[in-house]
Amino acid sequence: MRLFPPVLAATLLLALSALPAPAQPVSITATPIERFDAGGAIRFGPLEFRGGLVLSSPSSDFGGLSGLVVDGDGAEFLSVTDKGMWLSGRIVSEGDRPVGIADAVMAPMKGPGGKTLAAQGRGDVESLARVPAGTLVGIERTQEVWLFPGPDPLKATGRKLISDPALSRLGGNQGPEALLVPPGGVPAAVVVIAEESPDDPAALPGFLFGPLGKPKPMGRFTVARSDEFAATDAVLADDGRVYLLERRFDLLRGVALRLRRFPLSAITPGALIEGEVLLTANRLAAIDNMEGLALHRNAAGELILTLISDDNFSPLQRTLLLRFALVE
Repeated sequence: MRLFPPVLAATLLLALSALPAPAQPVSITATPIERFDAGGAIRFGPLEFRGGLVLSSPSSDFGGLSGLVVDGDGAEFLSVTDKGMWLSGRIVSEGDRPVGIADAVMAPMKGPGGKTLAAQGRGDVESLARVPAGTLVGIERTQEVWLFPGPDPLKATGRKLISDPALSRLGGNQGPEALLVPPGGVPAAVVVIAEESPDDPAALPGFLFGPLGKPKPMGRFTVARSDEFAATDAVLADDGRVYLLERRFDLLRGVALRLRRFPLSAITPGALIEGEVLLTANRLAAIDNMEGLALHRNAAGELILTLISDDNFSPLQRTLLLRFALVE
């Protein structure tokens, strides 16, 4: 048997380590969150707390969850992580109250050439949205939008869809935190909202692109920023309104979240959007670094908001899943 020279063997091992591993089941333990508010309140303006979970797993890949989509019944879900991984599974619920996670699977996101996105320096995935052609993801630091074609992104090979000079001017940690795909491509085929502006502390930059076949810039807009909140996700509801999730963190005040909404029609080139605040919560509530937001309607027709947190793979933080109903 011929032995590999040390340099050749090391090169081979490095190449193999960049190849995607197959999807693997992952065990997730779910601990109920009995109260969202320290005082026990369940109603917060037009929102009603329906339940939550603290999620944990022995898998070293679990954590860093940044984006979230759910199916029409709110059960099947798909998420992405800061290390370029997919997480899919099923939210087990009793009514609207989540009680567990089942059938969870994780897989590395694959790029051209058989390498993972993480191996290409594109592991910091922050947002996702479903389109008829597949699944879109927003990648921070490289400031790109990629498409994973087909019905199962865990098996798909992605390709870069949007790489624009305006996005590239965002700071390393100010990338495409939210993706919207308006029906009919109006006002654009793809709407991107960045976490922060690199030069305006009072702005959350918005970008319009379309059509999906070969997206080109269609203009810019701004969501007004206040109290140092940064955008972390956004989703378009069937009521024609955009629901925006925001997060703030500083050492003095700790972590906080805010939910705003505004009509999709408010997004036009050059627009400045304020929106309506639905919920603001600070560290006294059962929150963490909330970065994912998904919507569905329950059997009663209520709009259900599902939020998920990014623990930054830190033992000092938690992965939380929260659910609220819009009961205005």
